[in-house]
Amino acid sequence: MQSIPVDTARLGVLRCAIAPEAKISNSETQEVKKDRDGNPVYTVAVTVRQDRRRISVIEIAVSGAPKGIEEGQIVKVTGLTAFAWSMGDRHGVSFRADAITPVHGSAAQGKGGDA
Repeated sequence: MQSIPVDTARLGVLRCAIAPEAKISNSETQEVKKDRDGNPVYTVAVTVRQDRRRISVIEIAVSGAPKGIEEGQIVKVTGLTAFAWSMGDRHGVSFRADAITPVHGSAAQGKGGDA
């Protein structure tokens, strides 16, 4: 699987669409997926809107529970990487980040209407 670093500065406003949820690795046992270090993996659905284009939603996996993130809030994504994958005739792109943090104060207010 090839990893592709993503320049988040070019993505425009990033806003939390769905608050962090634990990623389930086994739906029968509800076992939470763990990273290589044994930390639980969470997913956060984030809206992306560039230059007044249509809004896209991407799900980003991150190790550990992101703190202070609520739906509708502008977020900062650090270390975003895209991974192209395929399984049989299914294929897609998944995203992983080092961290997802809330944006507070005037930076969030100045971008509030963009997404």
